[in-house]
Amino acid sequence: MRLAGPLRVVAALLLVGLVWLLASSMLGGDGTSVLRLFFSGGHEEPTPEPRPRKYKCGLSAPCPPKHLAFRVVSGAANVIGPKICLEDKILASSVKNNVGRGLNIALVNGVTGELLETKSFDMWAGDVTDLLKFLRPLHEGTLVFVASFDDPATKLNDEARRLFEELGSTAVKELAFRDSWVFVGAKGIENKSPFEQRMKNSKNTNKYEGWPESLEMDGCIPLRPPLRKLNR
Repeated sequence: MRLAGPLRVVAALLLVGLVWLLASSMLGGDGTSVLRLFFSGGHEEPTPEPRPRKYKCGLSAPCPPKHLAFRVVSGAANVIGPKICLEDKILASSVKNNVGRGLNIALVNGVTGELLETKSFDMWAGDVTDLLKFLRPLHEGTLVFVASFDDPATKLNDEARRLFEELGSTAVKELAFRDSWVFVGAKGIENKSPFEQRMKNSKNTNKYEGWPESLEMDGCIPLRPPLRKLNR
């Protein structure tokens, strides 16, 4: 009578082992999958799909050689500041504490990809003269990254708009109060820039009360050949 309990345990273990061996042989596995099936009630857990790989600045694909990866994000309403990323380096953001209401601009050497300067210009209560002094002396080949925040246009005058047009912008002609705007241009560009987005401020389509939705733009910019030294 005392041996009945242990014998039942041994018999049960032998039975489990026999089932394990038979199932492993039938499934052609090493036993691991069988154990998963046994303990999961016969349902094998699905293999999770691998996450898509992200490249510099979060791009979904790598840039070609001699190209700069970038991402520009405009501000959201007057709450979340804009962000400018280049080659996986944040040039301007709220975290870096170098963005502000209006136009946020980063200047980059078009030959080397080196950051030259970042600055913000208040286009609601600021002085457009400061923006003009910043844009007028740009040298040919300088890359210009722009991200709006809150209001990018109230203080813009004809000369400021023309300077942005010379950098390849087409949307700046109609840029208005509280529009969202992201733009990448260059001094000396021959045609319009392919890197520009504008979202009009409209009470019928605004995502936020009084502001359109934030814009996000990324891509690859070819480096210029080193024909001359580019300095600001």
